[in-house]
Amino acid sequence: MNGPIRRVSVVVMVMFLALMVNASSSYVFRTQSLHNDPANRRVRDAEFGTDRGDILVGNTPIVTSSPVQDRFGFQRSYDQGQLYAAVTGYYSFLYGGSGLERHYSSQLAGTSDVQFLQNLVAAATGKRQQGASLETTLDARAQRAAAEALGNRPGAVVALDWSTGAVLALVTSPTYDPNALASHDLNATQQAWTQLNEDPGKPLTNRAAREIYPPGSTFKLVVSAAALESGMTPDTMVASPATLRLPNSTFEMRYNCGGEEISLRQALQVSCNTAYALIGQQLGDDKLREQAQKFGFGAAQLPELGGVASRFPENPDPAQTMLSSIGGFDVAATPLQLAMVAAGIANDGVVMTPHLVSRIRGADLNVISTTQPRPLSTAMSSTNARALQDMMVSVVENGTGRRAQIPGVRVGGKTGTALTSSGGGGGRTPYAWFVAYAAEPKIAVAAFVQDAGVDGSDITGGRYAAPIAQAVIEAVR
Repeated sequence: MNGPIRRVSVVVMVMFLALMVNASSSYVFRTQSLHNDPANRRVRDAEFGTDRGDILVGNTPIVTSSPVQDRFGFQRSYDQGQLYAAVTGYYSFLYGGSGLERHYSSQLAGTSDVQFLQNLVAAATGKRQQGASLETTLDARAQRAAAEALGNRPGAVVALDWSTGAVLALVTSPTYDPNALASHDLNATQQAWTQLNEDPGKPLTNRAAREIYPPGSTFKLVVSAAALESGMTPDTMVASPATLRLPNSTFEMRYNCGGEEISLRQALQVSCNTAYALIGQQLGDDKLREQAQKFGFGAAQLPELGGVASRFPENPDPAQTMLSSIGGFDVAATPLQLAMVAAGIANDGVVMTPHLVSRIRGADLNVISTTQPRPLSTAMSSTNARALQDMMVSVVENGTGRRAQIPGVRVGGKTGTALTSSGGGGGRTPYAWFVAYAAEPKIAVAAFVQDAGVDGSDITGGRYAAPIAQAVIEAVR
């Protein structure tokens, strides 16, 4: 063999060796990621023809698969699809999946690693492969109350069991019907997809967990927590001037809080902007950011829904810090995050990790996995959390949150009205917020109305969002 042929042979051998190593490593290390890749149509084609497991609320299936006489074999159906779409998502041959349908797709299809033995037994006995069922944490009463109270207004509602982190309700509006995307009529599916994506209301957008908005005065709960943790008490007197010019700025904040100096409790009760701006200036942006992070800001929650992180701005100047202290400037949060803030305060300072699925059961009804309540962080001391609970009760009993009162139920809350980035002449109305907790039942709620459909000067969180939280709490009491 001459030299050139020998060199070519060596190159070919090296290339074959590299190909073998790549194929072997892909099989060993990348199988699961390739299998779960939504762009993997071969896997989707195979799974679409399986008997996917149910998704349940309580003991009631809200998503099922039924045998049909077509090339797919099974039709995915969504009972009360519009009510639960933000949680279940859709499962479509053409467009993959979203929500629980996507996150737990392998379990629902029966192809996850933990279901291997079950499938082996099924194959040996000639039984059809069946997927596992998901038992959600949702409370049907809370979910329906949230949807009905929010109505057709764009916005979102999230309710949590503050002692466990279980999601009791998660609603976003406008919504959509997943049945349209699960249809086996692929032309109709394409038309539905186009209509949903071209709809200016963006019904496929999950406003509860995947979008962030200015929280307005609801962020004063985070600032209050930081103030209490720094040594203040509800009775600490704080400056509350009627006018306050921000440092190095011509902007002047105006707010009549009932006196030039009031207690921290009253500042929260009347939602005093000037007092909280000065408190934020005193504490500094680092303490505010740290406190926000203790409640969950900066970290994405509910991976089942592709949740995104809420944010507190990095390196704001003094004026920006003061604006951030009243939930302005670049502060932005999901409704889920603000429900977590209320839940952490109600739970004596301990923030629980939110979750949507309590158990996964195989087709043989054996439990495959169970979600145990898990603390996410300790946001504040129990002593200070109880003090803040009392301050929130004062907001509902004597302050801006009176519309959330429920006879016989101890309710604490905080209103918020946030100007949009294009507000004040841009034609967009302010956002209305209300976050609340009830001592019994153990529930924390964040209600967000993105557009109340009325003149912007008339919008307040107490008027338009507080009744939504009240309805959800009453539904589960």
